[in-house]
Amino acid sequence: MTLARTWGVPSPAVREVRSSTNGTPGRVAPGPATRERVLAAIKDLGYRPDRVAQAMASRRTDLIGMIVPDARQPFFAEMAHAVEQAAAERGKMVLVGNSDYRDEREVHYLRAFLGMRVSGLILVSQGMSERAASEIEAWDARVVLLHERPEAIDDVAVVTDDIGGAQLATRHLLEHGHAYVACIGGVENTPSVGDPVADHVEGWRRAMQESGRSTEGRLFEAPYNRYDAYTVALEVLARPDRPTAIFCATDDQAIGVLRAARELRIDVPGELAVAGFDDVKEAALTDPPLTTIASDRPAMARAAVDLVLDDGLRVAGSRRERLKQFPSALVIRRSCGCR
Repeated sequence: MTLARTWGVPSPAVREVRSSTNGTPGRVAPGPATRERVLAAIKDLGYRPDRVAQAMASRRTDLIGMIVPDARQPFFAEMAHAVEQAAAERGKMVLVGNSDYRDEREVHYLRAFLGMRVSGLILVSQGMSERAASEIEAWDARVVLLHERPEAIDDVAVVTDDIGGAQLATRHLLEHGHAYVACIGGVENTPSVGDPVADHVEGWRRAMQESGRSTEGRLFEAPYNRYDAYTVALEVLARPDRPTAIFCATDDQAIGVLRAARELRIDVPGELAVAGFDDVKEAALTDPPLTTIASDRPAMARAAVDLVLDDGLRVAGSRRERLKQFPSALVIRRSCGCR
């Protein structure tokens, strides 16, 4: 069989291949003999289905857009990798954009991905802005919010038990006999509703209050990364009344605290107990290994991908039905004082 192609107009044989590979009615008569001829032609020609044409016809692509605050941070990198694996199981690919914690960057990627006719969007947002919410509503986009419960739009969310997990970590540190547990949380303008770091701080506050301890003067602000947390920890740990236990809202912050303690020759956990939140892979390799709170990221990623590809996503439901929450678990290592 000769598969000739003229400029702009595919040959009948090529159209036969397209009809067969795209699964649409065409010129191919039923029967194994015809199928074998078509498959042989595909192999000889190296033909691939025209995904652009398919996307134009269906108005959807095999792409999922994902926006994260900063893929350099271990938690977001691991979450993006989990989403990519879950999407591959469904025959989809993932485009990742970094908002850098800036509303305008988030809106930029929203417009770009929606303009590409992605099958859906997975947003790991640090506080959904009104502009982003308006953009999503204007496009009538399929959206799943991962890791956060923003109030700007009423959409589907996949989260972990952030408040409960922080309570677990704080209670565990208190059980080691410390007078109190200090907290390194987010910066002052951290959103207070639905933001995971704000929820971690709230969990710490509740555990302290339950034990009859004051939180006044014991919450320290720091960006979410290890480098700025390291700088803050140097100041906190240099104080004459330095805390003997610190709960950090993220593992990345806790890694910065461990570095500051080592530099100041403060023994962990002998003189200072430390716990984090997220259980990034690096947490098991710190010195000492970091006690932290784990969430089931692979299960959360699969749930987010399944939801964003599910036509039932558009069906209105109660807030409870639209919020999928996974439990948090305490992972005990040596940084808290346990052997």
